[in-house]
Amino acid sequence: MTPSITKNIQVKVKSSFSELQSNIDLNEFFFTYHVSIVNNSEHTVQLLSRKWLITDSNGQNRYVEGEGVVGEQPILEPGQAYEYYSGCLLKTGFGKMKGLYVFQTLPGFDPFDVEIPEFNMVLPWVMN
Repeated sequence: MTPSITKNIQVKVKSSFSELQSNIDLNEFFFTYHVSIVNNSEHTVQLLSRKWLITDSNGQNRYVEGEGVVGEQPILEPGQAYEYYSGCLLKTGFGKMKGLYVFQTLPGFDPFDVEIPEFNMVLPWVMN
């Protein structure tokens, strides 16, 4: 889990396979991921939106965009962290995700992009 740092905003992501939410016989592989965001800047920032590129092992790309994360647009004071869990359904047992968050320095300065590092989603038995 290698973090990315953009404008002193650190983002780390860790994924895991959810067998209970998957249906392997129907090629439905559900992965959860845990995101940690730390504001190491001197400014208060707010996460406004996200953009994801999801790629499965068949080379199929999917783009997902939307406001906030898990229904929130968190505000982070200097030194503060925010964490959340989310999930992704793939048609293959291996894939990857990467993207960016759009943040804004408060109060009301221009938005800026923060990189979400690429991470893999892999069936546990494939890694052995």
